[in-house]
Amino acid sequence: MRSELLEARRATAFFARKLAELSDAELDASTRLPGWTRRHVVAHVGYNARALCRLAFWARTGVPHPMYASPGARDREIARGATLQAHALRHLFDHSAVSLSVEWRDTPDAAWRVPVRTATGREVAFSETVWMRLRELWLHAIDLDNGARWDDVPAPIVERLLVDMVGTWTARGETPGFVLSDPVSGFSAAAPAPGGAPSIRIAGPLPALLAWASGRGRVSETAGLDVTGIDGAPVRLPEAPRWL
Repeated sequence: MRSELLEARRATAFFARKLAELSDAELDASTRLPGWTRRHVVAHVGYNARALCRLAFWARTGVPHPMYASPGARDREIARGATLQAHALRHLFDHSAVSLSVEWRDTPDAAWRVPVRTATGREVAFSETVWMRLRELWLHAIDLDNGARWDDVPAPIVERLLVDMVGTWTARGETPGFVLSDPVSGFSAAAPAPGGAPSIRIAGPLPALLAWASGRGRVSETAGLDVTGIDGAPVRLPEAPRWL
């Protein structure tokens, strides 16, 4: 757990740096997420930390305290946050990140194992919130579209993200069948089609695989992927299934 908390601090510092590089006027620019400006991304990341603090309360006290009252409440909160003045938006990120760090620091050992529910209703141990925060910080740092690159994401985080994505696709049964692999690192993860074997092999560097699998990658960022059918014949790179 200590190593994961350290990774969360590093991810927080990276997002904070990319945010600090933006002028107040640049917060109005678009991002990699359709319909969201940088303001929306920063508001979401800030309120996400507050939502995880609510799960910390749940884990410590045993009293259910959901991340959000409802999906609609979450969306409205982000929309309102995006209208904050620039200094208030920056303060939201800074203050919420510190609050979450303090909550994690003060969480008793036994509370890390307490089951809580995510915003999607999935039951997880409270310890899972560290990973939930890590993926939010790294992916949304890239969403800011302010120079963060896919290869900025540490390789172990990339691999875990890819396994997470593949597991979600498999559970939903929404994939025609993929095998993702990086010949250099030896990483491999398969998402078989429902009732069948994988039909498409996508191979290449970890950053390019994540760019594709996240649905956020640009053509130039996924161009190095080698895509073939099971028979080895080249095929067109398909669109990645929805993840979250």
